[in-house]
Amino acid sequence: MHTVLIVDDQADIRRMMNFTLRDEFSLLEAADGVAALALIRQHKPDVVLLDIMMPGGMDGLQVLETIRSDPALQNIRVIMISARGQVQDCELGIKSGANAYFVKPFSPAQLLAAIHEQIAVLKKP
Repeated sequence: MHTVLIVDDQADIRRMMNFTLRDEFSLLEAADGVAALALIRQHKPDVVLLDIMMPGGMDGLQVLETIRSDPALQNIRVIMISARGQVQDCELGIKSGANAYFVKPFSPAQLLAAIHEQIAVLKKP
């Protein structure tokens, strides 16, 4: 079973994603960037659903930068999730190394499809 890490400071968003994904994936959750990085390093999930705006010392873009700069983590697929929906926000997420970018609110079905797309990329030789 593939592992997905849900990273969002809003508990209701994490609950919604957990409910949507729990039948198909092994799930991990973090409410901030520091906790997310600890889980990423320990479990090396297949996909990370990563909120951009989070309180604390590390936002989603900083987490993404850390993932992409670490050779042991570079192959993890990252889907950025944010309330920021401007074109420049999406472009920044993709340029920073995100594999996909979702704007809140989003359809659970679309998110599930995007995760399956990212896992399919992992399976390709």
